Amino acid sequence: MIPMSLQDVASVVGGRLHNVPCPRALITAPPTVDPEESSKGLFVPLAVERPDGSLAADSHPFAALAVRSGALAVLTERPAEEPAIVVPDARAALGALAAYVVGRLDNTMVIGVTGSSGKTSTKDMTAHLLGHAGPTVATAGNRNDRIGLPLTITSTDPATKYLVLEMGHGGPGDIRYLAEIARPTVGAVLNVGTAHIGRFGSKQAVARSKGELIESLPADGLAVLNADDPLVRGMADHTEARVVLVGRAPDAEVRAEGVRLDEFGHAHFTLCTPEGAAPVALQLTGEHFVTNALIGAAIARHAGLSVDRIATALGDVKGVSPGRMEVFERPDGVIVIDDAFNTTPEAVQASLKALVAMANGRDTIAVLGPMHNLGDAAREAHFDIGRLVAELGITALIVVGGQEPPWLDEAARWLDQAARSHGADSVLVPGRHDARAVLESVLEPRDVVLIKGTGRIGLRQLAKDLRNGTT
Repeated sequence: MIPMSLQDVASVVGGRLHNVPCPRALITAPPTVDPEESSKGLFVPLAVERPDGSLAADSHPFAALAVRSGALAVLTERPAEEPAIVVPDARAALGALAAYVVGRLDNTMVIGVTGSSGKTSTKDMTAHLLGHAGPTVATAGNRNDRIGLPLTITSTDPATKYLVLEMGHGGPGDIRYLAEIARPTVGAVLNVGTAHIGRFGSKQAVARSKGELIESLPADGLAVLNADDPLVRGMADHTEARVVLVGRAPDAEVRAEGVRLDEFGHAHFTLCTPEGAAPVALQLTGEHFVTNALIGAAIARHAGLSVDRIATALGDVKGVSPGRMEVFERPDGVIVIDDAFNTTPEAVQASLKALVAMANGRDTIAVLGPMHNLGDAAREAHFDIGRLVAELGITALIVVGGQEPPWLDEAARWLDQAARSHGADSVLVPGRHDARAVLESVLEPRDVVLIKGTGRIGLRQLAKDLRNGTT
């Protein structure tokens, strides 16, 4: 965090000081929403949702804990006894503070990354590569919204050379808002899929929202676009920035040739650029990581890294954010693929293909939950996944249903019915504990198990239990 006095922060965010004994006290740590990590910084209790979907900050009991933990003040809309900077809208104030910090980063390249699926892994790989070129700050996990992005920005300091920001969206205008705060000079779009299509209505509308990042780039900026996704490729017509296409298409400037998977499901390919080519051996499970790697490579190339150094650094990436294709082998030989993060159709398809590739002939078990936010496309999407399970020859499928709202349980039934109608061995269970019981009855040494679903149905805990050998 760039050191600032409480009075300066109040001025920047349009707030007033309340019960602050020393207005000149310096904030030297970034703001946080965790009251126990507030030492020398601001605590921002963003937790209360208004009817219009905006978030209100209130001085709730955690504010006192934050001050006891060392917070100098609370950024709040409703003052209480604690020292506070009182503002009309705490989320807007946090964004204003982040925008101010960006304006102070004179020597920092700001990179925005978005996509319907895989953006967190792409962000992680990009940050790993740029770490070889200079001090790098990146979004923690998938904190990619109107709260997480400003928090990441405020964790920088003048020594930060690269700032890699994941950008998510819940509706039109979200990415434009984030880009106005961050002012990226490099923007990358991985893909346009059906994630959140229930909110947007069509893939074309999703593309327009993702394209807000590319439209925000300055004329001397760089747009990195996936040449293999037609909707992403089309964004080249909506920016004044220089465009670099990546992918497997022959006209991609940064290209992967000769892609193959080894017995562990790791992708090997030749990284081709105008400056030369180099072999890449990824240590991440799944062919879908190739495109992620290419986007990271294009950005690292823009930062001045050589193709050989990029290829070597890509091969050094052993993991990305938790819950994304993490592979564990138990003492009994059972291999667990923990991908219990998101459940977009594209992500599920990629995970299922990686499961089969990694199994290399061994028995495979997929534990899947229903997919969210698909709107009218939900039924077809779940039937497509069920059919793919059968086509891939996956040994057994466990579908976890029994969820609220009722349409989620119905979606699980669609998935189970489609798999069974195409000849797959599938069972529908009403919850995580029932899935665990089925696994206990069928799991054999050396089986390969994929856990794919959201945290709300408990599949992350199931993956943890399975990894620890308690299932």
